[in-house]
Amino acid sequence: MLRDALILQKRELQKRLAERYVPREAQLRQQDSNLVKVIMGPRRVGKSFFAIHQLSGFKGLGYVNFDDENLAGLADYDELLAAVDSVYEHPKILLLDEIQNLPKWELFANRLSRQGYNLFITGSNAHLLSRELATHLTGRHTSIVLFPFSFPEYLKATASTELTSNEKRQKLEEYLEQGGYPEPLVKNLDRKEYLSTLFDSIIYKDILRRYKIRNPQGIMDLSQYLLSNTAKEFSYTSLTGIGHCKSVHTVQRYMGYLQEAYLFFTLSRFSYKMRNQAGENKKLYCIDNGLVSAKAFQSSPDRGRQYENAVAIHLKYLESQGGFRLYYWRNAQNEEVDFVIYKDRAVSQLIQVCSDISRQKVREREVRALLKASAELKCNDLLVLTADYEAMEEIEWFGIKGKVNFVPLWKWLTE
Repeated sequence: MLRDALILQKRELQKRLAERYVPREAQLRQQDSNLVKVIMGPRRVGKSFFAIHQLSGFKGLGYVNFDDENLAGLADYDELLAAVDSVYEHPKILLLDEIQNLPKWELFANRLSRQGYNLFITGSNAHLLSRELATHLTGRHTSIVLFPFSFPEYLKATASTELTSNEKRQKLEEYLEQGGYPEPLVKNLDRKEYLSTLFDSIIYKDILRRYKIRNPQGIMDLSQYLLSNTAKEFSYTSLTGIGHCKSVHTVQRYMGYLQEAYLFFTLSRFSYKMRNQAGENKKLYCIDNGLVSAKAFQSSPDRGRQYENAVAIHLKYLESQGGFRLYYWRNAQNEEVDFVIYKDRAVSQLIQVCSDISRQKVREREVRALLKASAELKCNDLLVLTADYEAMEEIEWFGIKGKVNFVPLWKWLTE
């Protein structure tokens, strides 16, 4: 039975290798080292496809996908290895897909690593993987987080020729609506139906089934509300009551599950005091704009929030590569800067997102907050991401001076 399941998985793998592949910007480091290589990220962003193509130059690859009902309840790991050896003729390279579904997977991975396997694993639960990796594989693994397609990857998937600047602007508007999940783009599937089904499947597989939640409708209602309120500030208290959540503790727990499954992420308000950061409201973002447009309750797309969410995703991906921390800023007058880049114990860049800079009041509000944050946080790298306006301007606001760089979002994302 186990061997038959692996034979079917091998056929599926070979079939997928014949499909069109859009090269990713990410690179898996130290592929031939004895470190365990870990690829994390949301379901269906192409983690296994990415790994397979990264390993295309190697011979002797064995593959097991644990997101398979035939492997549910697997208890004898020696039997699994025997089946892998039989189907793949004693491979020394193993790709273990969706490994978080395997009980005590971290001990199994540790054992395989000690036995000399070149081990690659993928998973779709941020907390589960990071917790167990830190406990059992400290110093013996290297990891990467894969997101849905970035805008440059989206261009590779949807454009067959080099595009003009104006065509890239038009493509950006499509990207902000469609999002970057690979399958609907590459296979021309019904995007809304695919993403809606995917979202519900992630809730069920990675949250309801794993954590045995007694009130499934509660977390479904909460996730629906969050989709409709991306790029907005929130407090856990304000979410109490939504989805029949009767306490702040329940809301925090549900929010943790949703973030672990890579559906949403939050940013803390910037402060040099950690206690202040923990106590303030947070801002909410979704991992993909396509999920928002497919599932959120909204009469029409909110272009400003689409822009901001796309920037948040891009910056969150860069943050996952290491080197800086990402926040937002708000002062006592409720003036806000969308993104604060904190690097080497200092604020290195302040970023505003404004889809319609042509409106004078909007422009003044955005720039005023940027200058005030610049003075308070002692940062001179000031950026406003726009729809199409581009310039470097020296601006003054009641004695506060600064050079503000206005850059079209499509250009910033491609550069």
